[in-house]
Amino acid sequence: MQAPESTQKLAKTLRRTMSLPEVLLWRELKRSAGPGPQFRKQHPFGPYVLDFYCARARLCIEVDGYAHGTEDRPERDDRRDLYLEREEIHVVRLGAKAVLEDPHAVAHGVRELAAERIAERP
Repeated sequence: MQAPESTQKLAKTLRRTMSLPEVLLWRELKRSAGPGPQFRKQHPFGPYVLDFYCARARLCIEVDGYAHGTEDRPERDDRRDLYLEREEIHVVRLGAKAVLEDPHAVAHGVRELAAERIAERP
């Protein structure tokens, strides 16, 4: 889906200002690049920017820090997830703390999930 120009510009900015958990997860996902699932970072999709996206698996990975549990963020995240699910994109939310504690294990689980989803698709 083509994203509006404003979303594309935001994605470009976010690629340069990723949080530490996002950087660590991205490093692990790229380290394993090869014949397996390929991910994009800060991918614009419709009005949103997805932290990590695997197009073949139609899988969005979001790294959520503390702020995602405060103020109106839970409701905004729910609306976003519903939008993506309607577009047949599965959303997985990971805690930033888990990524910080073991980015390699988290990336391994993400790659496995993406591979399973790819295998299930016609």
